[in-house]
Amino acid sequence: HVQLVESGGGSVQAGGSLRLSCAASGYGVRSAYMGWFRQAPGKEREGVATIFNRGGSTSYADSVEGQFTISQDNAKNTVYLKMTSLKPEDTAMHYCAADCTGGGRWCLIPRNYNYWGQGTQVTVS
Repeated sequence: HVQLVESGGGSVQAGGSLRLSCAASGYGVRSAYMGWFRQAPGKEREGVATIFNRGGSTSYADSVEGQFTISQDNAKNTVYLKMTSLKPEDTAMHYCAADCTGGGRWCLIPRNYNYWGQGTQVTVS
C-alpha cells in the first residue's frame, strides 16, 4: 500500500520561504521519479518540479526555475520542495506524486503519475 504524506505548507508573506516534505511509505523514492505539483482554485494541476535521484536528475517548470529546489533524503524516504521568494501567485494546494511512467520533463505532466498525496496548502499574501 503506497502512501504519500505532504507537510510543511502554511501561510507566508510575499518574499518568504517554505519547505514542503513528502514522506513516502510502501514505495521507495530512491529509484523512482517523484514530483511536486500545485493546483490553484479554478486552475488545472500543474507540474512544479521532478526528481530522479538515481541519476541525480531534476526538472522544473519555467515559472519556478531558480526559485524552487527539489531534493530527497533516501534514508528518510522523503522528497522535499524548498520554495523561496514566494509570490501571491504561488498560492495553491501542493501535491506530491510518485511513480512517473516516463522521465525528464515528461514527469511534469500530472497524468503520468500513479500515486498521489492528499496535498498541503500554501498561501502567500
